[in-house]
Amino acid sequence: MRDQSPPSPPDLFTWEFAANPYPAYAWLREHAPVHKTKLPSGVDAWLVTRYADARQTLADTRLSKNPAHHDEPAHAKGKTGIPGERQADLMTHLLNIDPPDHTRLRRLVSKAFTPRRVAEFAPRVQELTDDLIDRFTRGGDTADLIHDFAFPLPIYAICDLLGVPREDQDDFRDWAGMMIRHGGGPRGGVARSVKKMRGYLAELIHRKRQALPAEPVPGEDLISGLIRASDHGEHLTENEAAAMAFILLFAGFETTVNLIGNGTYALLTHPEQRERLQRALAEGDHGLLETGVEELLRHDGPVEMATWRFATEPVVIGGQRIETGDPVLVVLAAADRDPERFADPDTLDLGRRDNQHLGYGHGIHYCLGAPLARLEGQTALATLLTRLPDLRLAADPAELRWRGGLIMRGLRTLPVEFSPPRSGQT
Repeated sequence: MRDQSPPSPPDLFTWEFAANPYPAYAWLREHAPVHKTKLPSGVDAWLVTRYADARQTLADTRLSKNPAHHDEPAHAKGKTGIPGERQADLMTHLLNIDPPDHTRLRRLVSKAFTPRRVAEFAPRVQELTDDLIDRFTRGGDTADLIHDFAFPLPIYAICDLLGVPREDQDDFRDWAGMMIRHGGGPRGGVARSVKKMRGYLAELIHRKRQALPAEPVPGEDLISGLIRASDHGEHLTENEAAAMAFILLFAGFETTVNLIGNGTYALLTHPEQRERLQRALAEGDHGLLETGVEELLRHDGPVEMATWRFATEPVVIGGQRIETGDPVLVVLAAADRDPERFADPDTLDLGRRDNQHLGYGHGIHYCLGAPLARLEGQTALATLLTRLPDLRLAADPAELRWRGGLIMRGLRTLPVEFSPPRSGQT
């Protein structure tokens, strides 16, 4: 008789998996779409991999963002959430709370983080983009596009938006660099960086609160906007403002680092799509740039898994019963390649129209900073392809290494070659 036992699941969280997790996710979608696994931290969690289940899960109010609902003290041990956030008293941010507190805080933050503010910031993003390209092209005809471009651009942009003085922004760059190493730095380095950032933000918020004018001024920074924001007369406390500024920085820079890095890598390894976009940009058509960035977010996006959720009661997802207290991780990278939702999901098509991807989440926790990330991604990719039209990989793709970590997906380095722009060329 033939063996009817189910096939064994693929190995997860190895270096080989990090380089290309999509075959493993395809297996899970087909054979175990809601799959319980032991994470590298030792925590047992459910992985949700199909698009329909993922979308339902992201909006399910029975799944709490508050780690107090976890049935194990894993969060206190730093095994869930952002390392060091509990010790630094930074827990009261949008990724860790539920309604009604989430509703109140998001409404307050939304008043300071409006689409108009992002649109007004576009010239500064372009200025930063051009300045960084100027810097690394002066040094010759090679660069590490992560270190020299994709990493500093969103750091300096979010610092400017928050109102961090220019003279302090390199400190933020150092702290942020430690935070995205995901174990590649010294032991405890992430928690120390989080603590330093928290101390700095508390001091900065205090100074800005004392100096805040009675009425808003044109171009007022985001921290001042957070301090000024109120809901029925209720203002953010300094601790809430510090936690909100921290998470806007933390969530707002690494996602964009990975969007620019993964997106550039995808274009360099899909030359026909890259040439298609370059032709459109040369003709002044930015429509393909807009759909293209959405496709890059779907195809190999910056966030591999949505942040932690915990069942507050028994929940059935995809036919699988999840018990109270169980952690649930929605695998956005798997859901966004589900053939039940996307035609030819493994194909990169910059002109894809029906593209309701989950790259920035869904429901009440949809990414507040998505408009800024899109602006930075579009500006960075368009400027790179226009100013460095012969940009090319300077390494075998098989030699590239991806950063470890559970939530984010991004390259450690991206070596490139190019012909330096001629003097005066923009």
